[in-house]
Amino acid sequence: MGALMNPEHSWPIPPDGGWTADDLDTLPNLPPHTELIDGSLIFVSPQTLFHSRAVDFFNWQLQSLVPPGLEVVREFTIDIDRRNRPEPDVIVIDEDVINDPDQTRFPAESVLLAIEVVSPESVSRDRETKPLKYARAGIPHYWRVENKDGRAVVYVFEREPSTGAYTSTGIFHDRLKVSVPFPIDLDLTAITPKRPRPE
Repeated sequence: MGALMNPEHSWPIPPDGGWTADDLDTLPNLPPHTELIDGSLIFVSPQTLFHSRAVDFFNWQLQSLVPPGLEVVREFTIDIDRRNRPEPDVIVIDEDVINDPDQTRFPAESVLLAIEVVSPESVSRDRETKPLKYARAGIPHYWRVENKDGRAVVYVFEREPSTGAYTSTGIFHDRLKVSVPFPIDLDLTAITPKRPRPE
């Protein structure tokens, strides 16, 4: 799609109707982790230490717990529709959709759990925009991880089949223990290592 570039800033100028999911694979010089939300490109701010630690924590912990047939992937885009291709921080997917080492996205219907670690610039997207889109796409489980005074708080949601919307199933502070989408028991205090106090 012959995208025009803004010569002053070298930013891509969207075509009429906005960008599409396929454009993320063809636009040159996009910053890493660019997302597509409602046809607009979303560029990610520099990552905080909390965000990095939380993403690492959930990625590695879930990999040790995930049952056969499922796979844990971090920071990978999913196709919701033609104008929406977000990149959750961590996803649990059906391993059957992994078929090519060069693939750049997964279909939303293959996602069992999407996790977003909230950054200062992503609060409204992670609390409002993305949960709505994830639920409409049929993703059964959504976790939102927030930094509260240096400690992780996890808000857990499950999609209610009759309404197609998420309902809150718990808020977890020091320990996250759930039975779905599979048995998970995590020590959330490990996300932010405690520093020894000076004697």
